[in-house]
Amino acid sequence: MSDTYETRGFRRFLIELGGFFKNSLGNFFSLEFLTILIPLLLLWEFLPRWKILPESLIPSLSTVAERFWFMLWHKKLVLHILVSLGRFFAAFAIAVALAIPIGLLMGWNLKIRAYVLPLWQLLSPIPPPAFVPMTIIFFGIGSKMHIFLMFIGIFYPVLFNTYQGIKDTDPRYLASGRVFGASEFTLLRKVYFWHAFGSIIMSLKTGVAMGLVMLLIGESYGGRMGIGYLLGQAKDYFVIPEMMVCMAILGWIGWFLIEILKYVEIKLAVWKVGR
Repeated sequence: MSDTYETRGFRRFLIELGGFFKNSLGNFFSLEFLTILIPLLLLWEFLPRWKILPESLIPSLSTVAERFWFMLWHKKLVLHILVSLGRFFAAFAIAVALAIPIGLLMGWNLKIRAYVLPLWQLLSPIPPPAFVPMTIIFFGIGSKMHIFLMFIGIFYPVLFNTYQGIKDTDPRYLASGRVFGASEFTLLRKVYFWHAFGSIIMSLKTGVAMGLVMLLIGESYGGRMGIGYLLGQAKDYFVIPEMMVCMAILGWIGWFLIEILKYVEIKLAVWKVGR
């Protein structure tokens, strides 16, 4: 019987995985997009080779690909990626675990909002990179500094989008729930949260982008590991193909994480399917 459940679970996992890649990669293999992508890749390859563009400043696609393989085998690229991802996920988890409950409570309760909202409104306009000097003083150079800087970048978009989504909950839904005897806790779980779900997912996407920006800034300032460190090193020695490899990896990471969030939204926010 357990084998049957395991088989069903594995089959379900494969179905979901296939659905994710179909949804995420489908646009890349559409005829419309390929008519744009293939000419761009050909131009990237041949314009520097034909000396129309300076290859010292814009290396060809094949040169960047060769550098990628060199970094993979000789510069511990995978290890650098894993270190950066570990820092990013730690910061993302902490920021989301704090920002969503605080935003939910601020949007739900006027008294809580009156106490804490002005504080966040005072702190949030400070650009996250401005925290770098003080963060170095308090945490030193290392993973704690990187995680805190990414936390700052992720926290505020998630906090304010969650707050706004909760605050804008349609009063008719709340009145209907109260008519049927729903408690405030039930309304929080069943009405407020799901009404704000789209806003929360959008804030997480913004948080991914801001977190990667702060990852790059933090790792450029200190440490000996991470994609930001590799990019900073390539910049110092003017190795443009390595810069492009690091930029592409950051872009792939951001794209992949955002596609995961989009798929989660598709699976959970069923009322939005087809929009």
